[in-house]
Amino acid sequence: MSSSRRKFLQYSLAGASLLALGPEALAASGNKGAAPKKGPKKKILILGGTGFLGPAVVQAAQARGHTLTLFNRGKTRPELFPNVEKLRGDRDPNKDEGLKALKGRKFDAVVDTSGYYPRIVKASAELLAPNVKQYLFISSVSAYASDKTPHEDESGPTATMADPTLETMGKEYEFYGALKRLCEEAAEAALPGRVANVRPGYIVGPEDRSDRFTYWPVRFDKGGEMLAPGTPDDPLQIIDVRDLAEWLVLLIEGNTNGVFNAVGPGQAWTMGAMLDTCRQVSGKDTKLTWIPADWLEKQGETGDMRLPIYMPPAGNSAGTHLRSNAKAVKTGLKFRPVDVTVRDTLAYFKGLPEERRGKMRAGLPPEREAELLALWAKAKDGKAAPATPATPVAPAASGKGG
Repeated sequence: MSSSRRKFLQYSLAGASLLALGPEALAASGNKGAAPKKGPKKKILILGGTGFLGPAVVQAAQARGHTLTLFNRGKTRPELFPNVEKLRGDRDPNKDEGLKALKGRKFDAVVDTSGYYPRIVKASAELLAPNVKQYLFISSVSAYASDKTPHEDESGPTATMADPTLETMGKEYEFYGALKRLCEEAAEAALPGRVANVRPGYIVGPEDRSDRFTYWPVRFDKGGEMLAPGTPDDPLQIIDVRDLAEWLVLLIEGNTNGVFNAVGPGQAWTMGAMLDTCRQVSGKDTKLTWIPADWLEKQGETGDMRLPIYMPPAGNSAGTHLRSNAKAVKTGLKFRPVDVTVRDTLAYFKGLPEERRGKMRAGLPPEREAELLALWAKAKDGKAAPATPATPVAPAASGKGG
């Protein structure tokens, strides 16, 4: 699997959720410190609003007294938020009614959670520019040219592509990051100085249907011997969807613009610390067997959806989990304790129907995990163990549509 495809699968927004985030979840978010003083009420438009991040933004904004309007096709859970205004149309101005429902409408801010191609973002940004004060575009850290440099901030070089008019991710998703960067530029061209380009890394938490982060607490909770990739000291960055949503609302309240890396948690985290947190939350005495990343790669496990979120801190992925979030933190980004994220994610998964729980969308299938553990045990004993490449697995939903 190419590094471009891996980046897409790892960094794209999580898939559409099954249920809207409720006010109770926000109230029990676990964020420490007093909530920022509420400012003037804002009229906020969300392009999307029915997937993973979108509902979290709706709830966070409602909790602070703002007025929401959603614009989407009405095909994904149209019953959500019955008291919120909904405008129907298509992000593509050439399809059906296109953006007609937005013409002449005025908003204080727009949150674009569903932009993937620059032509589409350009259309909405230019249409709304005369009547909005601020445009928040949800981009991705895939917009950077590479993940090679640890602790890189927002000034790092960004991805490019030879033909910026292409409207395809590419066979190996090699254009995903460059397209996100072109979307950023399209928004900025339409509203110069009035855009917040937000680049999240791994968005996790309850309601994430991709199972990328969810795999780890769920697998730990099952007990037994568990394969852990790399070393306990390998870095890990995530951001709880609720922390991201609440911070987006703060950007709107402060009319704060610019480019921001939206990564967390608040303190440096590692794979070992994450799995220790899973132990604390689950209460299970799961046995961890750490297997070197290079050995796993020889077995055909190369950090894709089989070992979700994990990337070895070396070579082309040396900086994947070590991006600077200092700029975002200065503008108010806060993080709830990691055990809250792990606990709530595990509880969310356990609350899903049994049939769904039996179909994890990321992570090692049990039989493959057992095979790798057996092969590694033989390798450690000095017995020859032939490489057994993994069976290809279909990628999880990319999460198009916020």
